[in-house]
Amino acid sequence: MKRRYFLQATTGLLMLCANHAYADPLTDAKAVVDKYASPVTKWDGPTTGPKAQPGKTIVVLAGDLKNGGILGVSNGVEEAAEAIGWQVKVLDGAGSIGGRTAAFGQAMALKPDGIIIDGFDAIEQAPALEQAQAAKIPLVAWHAGPVIGPDEKSGLFANVSTDAMEVSTAAADWAFVDAKGKPGVIIFTDSTYAIAIAKADKMKAEIERLGGKVLEYVDTPIAETSQRMPQLTTSLLQKYGDSWTHSLAINDLYFDFMGPSLASAGKGGTDAPINVAAGDGSESAYARIRAGQYQKVTVAEPLNLQGWQLVDELNRAFSGEKWSGYLSPLHVVTADNVETDGGPKNTFDPGNGYKDQYQKIWGK
Repeated sequence: MKRRYFLQATTGLLMLCANHAYADPLTDAKAVVDKYASPVTKWDGPTTGPKAQPGKTIVVLAGDLKNGGILGVSNGVEEAAEAIGWQVKVLDGAGSIGGRTAAFGQAMALKPDGIIIDGFDAIEQAPALEQAQAAKIPLVAWHAGPVIGPDEKSGLFANVSTDAMEVSTAAADWAFVDAKGKPGVIIFTDSTYAIAIAKADKMKAEIERLGGKVLEYVDTPIAETSQRMPQLTTSLLQKYGDSWTHSLAINDLYFDFMGPSLASAGKGGTDAPINVAAGDGSESAYARIRAGQYQKVTVAEPLNLQGWQLVDELNRAFSGEKWSGYLSPLHVVTADNVETDGGPKNTFDPGNGYKDQYQKIWGK
């Protein structure tokens, strides 16, 4: 019996290796891109859940409201809170550990019913997390670590996100296809955040798996992009020249400050290096893609929808129920679909009726 199992396993492995060996990397990568570039029109989230818990006050701890992803989620929370009938206060951590520590202290002083951690590693604020848990204040989060859903280590009822590894794969695949299988990539990330490193590592692995080349893996703080990216861009251009075909960054913010340096080097808005973001789909990214100015792609998250999901998850926590289990959709945004798939605020706002669905669950 064991011998038969070994033979079957070996045969399966050989077939898998053979299929991989003869696979067409360009075709495979294009299939991934096409899948995620299609419009999102079907609701695949929760359809049942607890009715709205009345009279709640919640606090959003925003990692840095200069970050378009964090701002988009905060706006979504405010909109959903109004719909469900709650009071909400947004506190800005201003992009520093000290700022976030102060904001968390202010949040605890307000004695809210629930707290939303928006866009920074929860474990960074471990002492405050313990205080919140001791006070029995439910915690939900957006991009607060690599674990999606409940995270017992951080005491999170739910960490909301798209599948970050799929986001990274889609970004890397687009760059590979655009370079016709011969990209020279520089990856930008921030080791302050576990999720940022995980995304960057996935992009690097995907480019190399497909047969492309990673020129450099750059670790530079998201909070300091305005100061660092102009000179860093110039230095990298001098170092790599035309071999630098594509940039892959863990979010759009890195590209907010590259344009002037690229222009000074004589690069046009659609010239290489082509900028591709693995999240979050900020308003500034949409504007750059639409104008053809130093960014061609963002793999966007439905930021407003995720704000609504955070409110729904808190409502489930207040009701003593489990998290919804919902993994929100991602979307590859390019010049071809930027005019049709953007919401009223020029971010990815899927036409899947999510607001009506959540309000129906809440009994509104």
